[in-house]
Amino acid sequence: MDTPKTGSSTPADACVLVVDDERDIAQMVSTYVGSAGYAVSEAYTGHEAVALARQLDPDVIILDLGLPGLDGVEVCRQVRTFSDCYILMLTARGDEMSRVVGLSVGADDYITKPFSARELVARVQAVLRRPRRAGQEPRQRVTEEPPRVFGELTIDSARREVTLAGEPVSLTRTEFDILDALSARPKFAFTRRQIVDEVWDTGWVGDDHIVDVHIGHIRRKLGDDANSASYIETVRGLGYRMGRG
Repeated sequence: MDTPKTGSSTPADACVLVVDDERDIAQMVSTYVGSAGYAVSEAYTGHEAVALARQLDPDVIILDLGLPGLDGVEVCRQVRTFSDCYILMLTARGDEMSRVVGLSVGADDYITKPFSARELVARVQAVLRRPRRAGQEPRQRVTEEPPRVFGELTIDSARREVTLAGEPVSLTRTEFDILDALSARPKFAFTRRQIVDEVWDTGWVGDDHIVDVHIGHIRRKLGDDANSASYIETVRGLGYRMGRG
């Protein structure tokens, strides 16, 4: 693995939790991420990871899925009950099923082993450029944007809140960001790559079909599906656009 660049602009108070049962890998990842200016903590078991996530309230968790006992999928599931931090999964190359399951329980992104240290640090930097936790001051706007309404679905971008028929919808940060991007330009048909550029980063490297997995989760939470497509329409051969509701 290559050596990461240092000196990039990073939030001084950003906290990253690295979880891997192989201590040498955990320490190596911590070195890379710490060299980029982040505060880093390590956990070596699933139970320790959940406990530290509660204690530290990290901004990002780099989570190996192949943990013994309480595996990475269950760690992700439990963390999602109390935290909306970004979760980047570390998976073995070709382990597609684990990636799909991990994303289905709330992970935001994945990186396959062996990975480039530069890519790993870039992924962490990319997610930390995105809007943070609920209650944080929204990005400055020239005028306050009113909530967007699509039938019974309301998307309040400023408050980062979504309601369906008046009831709150619990979305992960990535799910909200995708829905926010689509709803901001409701007549525009986005390619997967354009959604990646809007939500992840223009420098993001990975499989664009990660968008499909997250779209599936959003549809499920909205009671939508690919056939009815009331809220998110599939544009055949291209990608997705916002439906009318």
